[in-house]
Amino acid sequence: MYAAERHQLLAQRARRDGRVDVGDLAAELGVAPETIRRDLGVLERQGLVRRVYGGAVAVDRLDFEPEVAQRDQTNAAEKDAIARAALDQVPDRGSVLMDAGTTTSRLATLLPADRDLTVITNSISIASILAARPGITLQILGGRVRGTTLATVGSASLHALDGLLADVAFLGANGFSAEHGCTTPDLEEAAVKAALVTAARRRVLLADHSKYGADQLSRFARLSEIDVLITDGGIDAGAVAELEEAGPEVVLA
Repeated sequence: MYAAERHQLLAQRARRDGRVDVGDLAAELGVAPETIRRDLGVLERQGLVRRVYGGAVAVDRLDFEPEVAQRDQTNAAEKDAIARAALDQVPDRGSVLMDAGTTTSRLATLLPADRDLTVITNSISIASILAARPGITLQILGGRVRGTTLATVGSASLHALDGLLADVAFLGANGFSAEHGCTTPDLEEAAVKAALVTAARRRVLLADHSKYGADQLSRFARLSEIDVLITDGGIDAGAVAELEEAGPEVVLA
């Protein structure tokens, strides 16, 4: 088994079971315990696990939400590919809702300058990217700014979205699955995401494969409410079939 295959297996096992044990994995995979420790070190640097005595605990199972800088470095190549694929969903002209997130921020940097777009976002990061961009009319939602995600939340954000009907919404998520839909750990941010879903004719979810099965506290949309899910090739074929059966078209970047 190659190192990349071990990393994927360890990450999936940690999400499924909550934690992994070095000794058990070394015996199962027929490698030295030090090899598993190095693998877990790689996953910890990617923000997927936190190492503990004898193994590691899945970050998604902790009362811990990585900050923007840490999340931005996790699966960066996959997020870049997803953002490029998402360009096909951007209209030539019209209105676009952009949810806060590291992958949606990458899409913001790629928006073509020759399109006449109104972009409405709850992301301080996306607003800073687009503020001086030619051809884009930018509106930022008001409200309290969450330091963890640099997203605006609260009643002001929800009030601003009430009654809107944009052409397309680009959404991020901390977790997605056929069973539980699209989820995030913060209740206020989930409320804004749900309002973004309601305020768009077409909904596009941008989420790399590590989010699959990493279900969080609060659901903001069922997969039947998502038109297109753009993820990367790290997700297996069985999962793709399961996700498409739940509703959205699945695009592999």
